[in-house]
Amino acid sequence: MKRIALLLLCVFTLAAGACSRDGGKTPAETAEEAPRNLLYGIDADNYRTESAEIRSGETLGGILARYGISAAAIDRLDRMAEPVFPLRNIRAGHRYTIFIHEDSLHEPHLDYLAYERSATEYVVFGFAEDSVSIAEGEKELTLRRQRRSATINSSLWGAIMEQNLPYALAAEMEDIYQWTVDFFGIQKGDAFTVIYDEKFIDDTIPAGIGRIWGARFSHGGKEYYAIPFRQDGKVQYWEYDGASLRKQLLKAPLKYTRISSRFTYARKHPIYKVYRPHTGVDYAAPKGTPVHATADGTVIFKGWGGGGGNTLKIKHAGNLMTGYLHLSGYAKGIRQGSHVVQGQLIGYVGSTGASTGPHLDYRIWKNGKPVDPLKIPQEPAEPIATANRERFEFVRDRIVAELAGELPEEKRITQLDSIVLPTTAETAAGH
Repeated sequence: MKRIALLLLCVFTLAAGACSRDGGKTPAETAEEAPRNLLYGIDADNYRTESAEIRSGETLGGILARYGISAAAIDRLDRMAEPVFPLRNIRAGHRYTIFIHEDSLHEPHLDYLAYERSATEYVVFGFAEDSVSIAEGEKELTLRRQRRSATINSSLWGAIMEQNLPYALAAEMEDIYQWTVDFFGIQKGDAFTVIYDEKFIDDTIPAGIGRIWGARFSHGGKEYYAIPFRQDGKVQYWEYDGASLRKQLLKAPLKYTRISSRFTYARKHPIYKVYRPHTGVDYAAPKGTPVHATADGTVIFKGWGGGGGNTLKIKHAGNLMTGYLHLSGYAKGIRQGSHVVQGQLIGYVGSTGASTGPHLDYRIWKNGKPVDPLKIPQEPAEPIATANRERFEFVRDRIVAELAGELPEEKRITQLDSIVLPTTAETAAGH
């Protein structure tokens, strides 16, 4: 990134004649000097800068015109920028910075405008006499390895907020443990410890999280580890014994909801007021909440299911079938005969059919007989291969020690692409 920034700096400063404003230094001398205040790839110490946010209805052309850029130059920039970043794509609320220099007569000239596309990405528009330029860039991010623990009082998301942890951490942990931990059955006193990389802009502004390096989730009196390891070219998460955290079925077909009714053969129906079997699990959720396939399979029914309203049924391996009832609609491309993969969007929560409010009635049949979705045995995916066992256990032992706060920083696992095991002598010496 620094090489790119220096290259952009040289191109920009040469084009704008900034080198001649640097006390008569040659271009080579200027290029060799490290910039003192690099901003969007430009040495800001050579300029007067002004920053603001795009206002509603404001255009980039209008901003440039205010700073003396001619209509002809704006038109050339508009055509040049089209394949890279069309000028019409600027959005209100996004920040921009103007770089201005003054000539020998103290007349101000705009050399660059840097526009922030996102928290980390930016575009620099350059102006030098009759020429224009455009360059894309990214702010440098620093990573800090974090180890955090929390005890749950109500929900995983609640614990994340109470401890002021990144919100993205909750979503990542739900993705990792979605086959193993019943997030609808979280109990007060459940706890977790997680190790992750947190991203920062300018070493101070939080910008999301990177890799999860390991986790331990205590749920219902059991501990579930998540150990990252690369097998078959893909990094996945594994249990302590090397079994895959991935299972044949997801624990639930949707997120961020609550269970409003469980599997039973004697439930008083809220509409018909009689006791009848309810061989599914109801997940109360707002209308439109995404519903996902819990396993790979083929859609065998899509249509009106009487009291079940808009219904999907999917056939899976092992003589399993899942059902999704009361949907408000179906995902694009879902039709009878469609093949779906685990986690694929298939529909949206609704209240069609015999329903008193928006929810998903989720059902599972095995060999044609209904089974409780919350109690069905789970078959794990392929475990750690024998050839990978030693390297996996090396990674696991260090991650587990770090989760316990017992691993020196210099022994952390920092990459998963080429694990090098210590020699016998190193092991004997405690390395």
